Amino acid sequence: MTHNNPPFPSADHDHKNCVSHALKNAEAYCQQQGLRLTKLRHQVLELIWANHQPVGAYELLDQLTHEGRKAAPPTVYRALDFLMENGLVHRISSRNAYVGCSNAGHEHTAQFLICESCGQVAELDNAQIGSVIAKGANQLGFTVAQWTLEISGTCDQCKHRSQDE
Repeated sequence: MTHNNPPFPSADHDHKNCVSHALKNAEAYCQQQGLRLTKLRHQVLELIWANHQPVGAYELLDQLTHEGRKAAPPTVYRALDFLMENGLVHRISSRNAYVGCSNAGHEHTAQFLICESCGQVAELDNAQIGSVIAKGANQLGFTVAQWTLEISGTCDQCKHRSQDE
């Protein structure tokens, strides 16, 4: 399991650097794969990385409109489809929202820890979890096409915050 950033950012987290790093990785990946990271796709990706909380399609649309960009829901959804298909973002089904992929371009099954207090999401990339699920499914004669594991709980910062109160 490799992370460029801690799963849940610490209080002294340099988020500007985090976003810059994620965008540079996405740009390099798209260039390497011959994919077109259009201005809109780049803007959507940047808005998704704006914080470590999932963001919905209509929130993205509102933010784009606020920035003076004329975009319609289908346009935003096409950008999101491109970003998901190319492993640059993940959809958090329980929140009907999207987060940036911390391992862009690396094929993996997504596992997420979702803080119920602050809403932050941390991505895990644990091959053992994927292996156990694949083995269990195989034993039942089930072929897994795609899966995402979402685990709700409390992050360390919120846990400490509630203990301090």
